[in-house]
Amino acid sequence: MELPSACSHPGWSVLALVLGLLLWARRRRGWDPRKCPTDLTGKTVIVTGANSGIGKCVAMELARRNARTILACRSQERGQAAVEEIRAATGNPAVLLRLLDTGSLASVRAFAQTVLREEKRLDVLVNNAGLTDLLKASAPARIVNVSSFRHGVGTADVRYLTGQAQPGGYDPIYNSTKLMNVLFTAELAQRLQGTGVTANSVNPGVVSTRIMRHFSWAMRTLFLLIRPFIKSAEQGAVSTLYCAVSEEVSGITGKYFDSDCALALPSAAARDAGLARKLWEESERLTGLPAGPQH
Repeated sequence: MELPSACSHPGWSVLALVLGLLLWARRRRGWDPRKCPTDLTGKTVIVTGANSGIGKCVAMELARRNARTILACRSQERGQAAVEEIRAATGNPAVLLRLLDTGSLASVRAFAQTVLREEKRLDVLVNNAGLTDLLKASAPARIVNVSSFRHGVGTADVRYLTGQAQPGGYDPIYNSTKLMNVLFTAELAQRLQGTGVTANSVNPGVVSTRIMRHFSWAMRTLFLLIRPFIKSAEQGAVSTLYCAVSEEVSGITGKYFDSDCALALPSAAARDAGLARKLWEESERLTGLPAGPQH
């Protein structure tokens, strides 16, 4: 790929160097999954978007820990390829594909009904697709929602949920959805208090995945310049795995963890309890779900 002419500007080079060094330094700290002894034999986990990138790396590690690992994927072909790769790499035959298109409420409901019918328990859910009853029955259980440090520049407007308003462009849409991830997780954690199910959101850091192709040319240019310093998908999966399996996170809920697996303070908007409740209630209304328990 030929880089845009802006890459030749000295300001880009300096910025890329500084960001790269900071990212490199951060990669040298944090939790090491290789030192975590947690075994998931007898446990069931679901990972959405598990056919590539961070999702596949998370599923791979959970399967390696002997969990019954369900890959929730939109594509039958790519999902089955991931299943076969994970089975071969981990020696775990209990790696399964279930089709799920999170852009379709009908698909989400069908997926949830299939899991409720076929599975006796659910111990870890990476992302969320309406399975809280099964999680409660399997408590202690964990929900991990993948957000981003870019939630800090997002905006949360309930009109985004209906298309009445749009942030405009992929970058602001991405930022806003990641802010909503944090708000949703905080509200979910409140509503699950006392059930034995925890919910936390995580920032995987700056990771080299296929999602980068959707960003503006300026962001893609910056990513290309700092690519030698940014995380691989495997490294980006660490903070998610930390919240999913580590003993240190046991019992912690409603929190936001940074890419070094440390508790962090999300943006002011992400800490707005009133906004989180409004977003939740509007989501319930739009999906036709009965109102959940209040807190």
